[in-house]
Amino acid sequence: MSVNNQQPLVSVVMNCYNSSKYLREAIDSVIKQTYSNWEIIFWDNASSDESPDIVKSYSDVRIKYFRGGQTVPLGHARNYALEKCKGDYIGFLDCDDIWFPEKLEKQIPLFNDEKVDIVYSDTFFFNNEGKQWRLYKSKSYYTGYCFSQLLSQYFLSLETVVIRKSALDRLSYWFDERFSTIEEADLFRRIAYSGKLAMVNEVLAKWRIHASSYTWNKIKDFVLETEQMLDIYNTIYPRFSEQYAKAIIHLRARLLVGEARFYWQSGASSEARKLIASYKFPKTLLVYLMFFATFFPGQFFNKIKA
Repeated sequence: MSVNNQQPLVSVVMNCYNSSKYLREAIDSVIKQTYSNWEIIFWDNASSDESPDIVKSYSDVRIKYFRGGQTVPLGHARNYALEKCKGDYIGFLDCDDIWFPEKLEKQIPLFNDEKVDIVYSDTFFFNNEGKQWRLYKSKSYYTGYCFSQLLSQYFLSLETVVIRKSALDRLSYWFDERFSTIEEADLFRRIAYSGKLAMVNEVLAKWRIHASSYTWNKIKDFVLETEQMLDIYNTIYPRFSEQYAKAIIHLRARLLVGEARFYWQSGASSEARKLIASYKFPKTLLVYLMFFATFFPGQFFNKIKA
C-alpha cells in the first residue's frame, strides 16, 4: 500500500446493517481508487450477519471499523459516522454500491474552488438482472449556486457525492434524525443553500436498485417528510417561501405526480385522478401530463419500464 500523504485526506462513510451480500465489492471499489489518501469510516449499525467478519478480514489500516450498541435509524447512524471522520472531504458509499477507480482522483481537484462545497458525478443505476442506465443521460443537472434547482427537482445520487467537511460547520445539525427517506437530500440542500456545486460529467459510480425500493409506504413518507422539510426551511431561512415560491410549486407538483403515478401503475387510475383533482397548489404542465396519462393503462407503462 502506497499512500500519498500530500493529497488531502478523504473520509469515505460506509453505513452498514446486515449488508454482507455485496460488501466486499463495495469495499474493494474504494481500495482500488487511484487516489490513495482515504480512510473508510465503517459504521456497523449492530449487524447480526457476517458483515463485521468481512470488514475485519481486511488488513488495510485505512479501514476503520466502528460498531453501535444498538440498531438506530439510518440518519442517526450516518451522524455517528460523521463524528469519526478526520478527512478534509467526505464521500458516501452504501454497502451495495460501487465506485469506479478514478472517482476521487477526478473529483477532489474541483474543490480547488474554495466556494465549492459539493462535487458529484454521473452514475449508472443498475439491477441484478444486468440492466443499467446512465442517470444524467435524460435527467437534468446543475452546477454553481443552484439551491433553487436542487429544491425543486433533487438531482443528486448519494454514491457520487463528496462534500467539503468544513461545510458541515456552517450547519446547526447534520443528517436530520427526524427523517427516514429524505435525510440525505435535506443535508445536501442545506449545504447548497450557501455553497456551490461542481460536477465531473462522467460515470464514476454505480447505484444498485432493489425491487423493494419503490413502495407505497415510502412514497407516503417521502411526501410527508418533504412537507415537514419545507416547514423547517421556513423557520431557518429568511423569506424562504417568498424567495423560492416557484421552486416550491415545482417540488410539490413532483410529489403529487409521484403519488399519482404509484396509483396509476398499480391499476388505480381513478384514484390517481381524484388525487390530482384535489390538489390545492398551482398545477404545472407535469401535473396535467400525469392526469392525461391516467386514461391509459398503467400496466402498459410498467412493461415499457421493465
